[in-house]
Amino acid sequence: MSRERYEVTLLLAVLAVLGWSGWRPRDTFTWALEVAPAVIGIFVLLLTRRRFPLSRLVLGLIALHMGILMVGGHYTYAEVPAFDWLRDQLGLARNHYDRVGHFAQGFVPALIAREVLVRASCLRAGRLVGFLALCVAMAISAWYELLEWGVAATTGSAADAFLGTQGDPWDTQKDMLLAGIGALCALGLMARPHDRSLARLPD
Repeated sequence: MSRERYEVTLLLAVLAVLGWSGWRPRDTFTWALEVAPAVIGIFVLLLTRRRFPLSRLVLGLIALHMGILMVGGHYTYAEVPAFDWLRDQLGLARNHYDRVGHFAQGFVPALIAREVLVRASCLRAGRLVGFLALCVAMAISAWYELLEWGVAATTGSAADAFLGTQGDPWDTQKDMLLAGIGALCALGLMARPHDRSLARLPD
């Protein structure tokens, strides 16, 4: 598949999920907050695709991450049906879909940061790049938690579904831990596939 066709396929898939997500979401305010990063990301990718095209691997992972955000936006993270079923089957205390979201929030940004560092700086792929990519992923996670807090402080109970703490006083810390684990998994497991995908980029 040509690169252009690959990009168009990903874009159409993301737009289809976005359309589904926005059709009668459980809470419109929460939906807007949850899908906003994905919508912003679509515009950023479209604006930069010529000057700084990303590798196929990273583009595919970004599309997957957008899908995770859109599913969470449609149902709210605490009420995704498949994870309600999983909670009931395993006797869990809560719906854990938000943990998947925060794992992805570390996994995908870590590889984006790695790609930018390898291609746009004097650094080579290695431990320093991995460490810096981890730092970027953790910084994004921290800023997102601050954003959640700011929205909740501004709007009050209207942001309860956006916070998604489900009564856990340590939810913020656990979210950041999951993002860190996601980033470490990405850097540890995907470095070689990422390097191969980078090598296929046009000069």
